Amino acid sequence: MKKLYLLVALALFVTVYTPFAAHAQKAKVPALLLRADDIGMNHAVNMGVKQLAESGLPFSASVMFACPWYQEAVEILKAHPNVAVGVHLTLNAEWKNYRWGPVAGRNAAPSLVDSLGYFLPSTEAFLSSKYKLDEVEKELTAQIERALNSGLKISYVDPHMGMALATPELQAVTEKLARKYKLGISTYFGEVYKTMWPVPVETKAKEFMAYVNNLQPGSLNVVELHVAQSSPEMEALVDMNSDLMNTSDGKPKASQHRQTELNMLLSPAFKPLIGKKFTLLTYADLIKANGLSSMKAPLVRP
Repeated sequence: MKKLYLLVALALFVTVYTPFAAHAQKAKVPALLLRADDIGMNHAVNMGVKQLAESGLPFSASVMFACPWYQEAVEILKAHPNVAVGVHLTLNAEWKNYRWGPVAGRNAAPSLVDSLGYFLPSTEAFLSSKYKLDEVEKELTAQIERALNSGLKISYVDPHMGMALATPELQAVTEKLARKYKLGISTYFGEVYKTMWPVPVETKAKEFMAYVNNLQPGSLNVVELHVAQSSPEMEALVDMNSDLMNTSDGKPKASQHRQTELNMLLSPAFKPLIGKKFTLLTYADLIKANGLSSMKAPLVRP
């Protein structure tokens, strides 16, 4: 998992300019997309995205339609058109004692699950398993179709934990489905990518504010975020993959991380920057401006 997030850092140095980004470069105004991931994972995450949506900020929400709480997320997002909705393509279940499995059913995708019928917890476990690409396609199709049948307007897809884009073969499946359903793919529009996930909770807000205050003129940027309201539900979750999300004695810290990211977006210091330091966009805005034909796989995979 740590290796995966080290690769993310490399993506910060790669920018492929799309027509929209080229226009922004000429105007010297940075553009920023906020992408909140893991929506629908649980009630605490949904309440966090609800609070963020009620602030009026335009942002993009990546929903895990394989998770038990996705229906509550659908209700929330239907009431907030300022939020662009994506499918957070899910092939992993990483929380101890809180797992999920295929939308298509374990019998339809047996190579994607463990003996209990749940997705594997890590990218390494998935890649070393005997997964079948046709079952991956079947499962991701089921997730996208559940999303489309929810009544939400779906704009884009992106991979949970990077899994659905982790190899050229998996990437080909994701790109095929995006074409089939006429959806964008996050990071395929030339975005400079930044994730707040691996930043220590103690310095997270400071690093985020420094980043958005110093975006390059004319650049197109996306920040990956994970928000939630701190609660007993969220505080009980132990990430099986990351030492960063747990204390040295194994106590979970994911709740602190996600509440901190929610707080920094709602901070009185952030909103005044919009229109001064950057233009705030959603993936729906970006696709409307550029069209899907402008998509291109990034040179470095986040």
